[in-house]
Amino acid sequence: MASGHRAQWKGFIKFGEVSCGAALYTAASTSDRITFNTINKATGNRVNRVFIDGETEEPVPKEQQTKGFEIENGQYIVIDPDEVAATIPESNKTLEIEAFIPCSDVDDVYFDKPYYLTPDKMGGDAFVALRDGMRKSKVAAIARTVLFRRMRTVLIRPHGKGLIATTLNYDYEVRSSKKAFEEMPKLKIEGEMLDLAKHIIGTKKGDFDPATFDDRYEAALAELVKAKMEGRSLPKPKKFEVSKPNDLLAALRESAGMLKATGDKPKPTPANANSGVGRPRAARGAAAKAASSKAAPQRKAS
Repeated sequence: MASGHRAQWKGFIKFGEVSCGAALYTAASTSDRITFNTINKATGNRVNRVFIDGETEEPVPKEQQTKGFEIENGQYIVIDPDEVAATIPESNKTLEIEAFIPCSDVDDVYFDKPYYLTPDKMGGDAFVALRDGMRKSKVAAIARTVLFRRMRTVLIRPHGKGLIATTLNYDYEVRSSKKAFEEMPKLKIEGEMLDLAKHIIGTKKGDFDPATFDDRYEAALAELVKAKMEGRSLPKPKKFEVSKPNDLLAALRESAGMLKATGDKPKPTPANANSGVGRPRAARGAAAKAASSKAAPQRKAS
């Protein structure tokens, strides 16, 4: 893996009697998002978090803090961190493959977090044999190991030159869809209404390219911070207008007519096309540059 990326886990992949060294790296990160600190409006100073005893209202130092499970209202069983550690299975360094399954067998609702899975120095041949064998057989692997002090089930799939391992939610963690959809009306759409919907869908077909989707909220935050630093007026939110008429068939006809008139498929907005703001990281760089020319009190107030 590229320098600067630290492995989240190192151990061994085991399939049958074959094993090889492997490492997991975070595939998705929120570290580039803009973050805020809590500030005292009166002084402009940062506010620190202090844990307070719920009864005595006295501050509790870190060394006196522990974990507890509530058995009744206000009554707890105290659980020491060492007791938690003792419950962890011994096989916390082995990613043992239990079965190979069709790639489509796992519902996406069970997907949790993705990790890049790479060979760790030794065992490259076994790793590549596993990757290419899975790719040609068009299968994924179900494996289990201990990650972050918890036994996790992992779905492993070929991905580029390596593998991608996605932690899976347990069945008890995934809520049933029956309750979510129990109030869905029993309707059957057909005729012109269905044809118009199919026409709109067909006109707007495209390909998924994550580079073309920008985080508009993050870019707006970056623009807000930059405007405050430069003393400019703050951006005004655009007024949202509800589509009219409310009649579904009329709205479908209107949508289909507009798409037919343009004759072009909608083009996704480039990630760097937001009012010159660019990606959040670039905006933060510009904001930081603007801040460097301000006096210390102004930086503090921002």
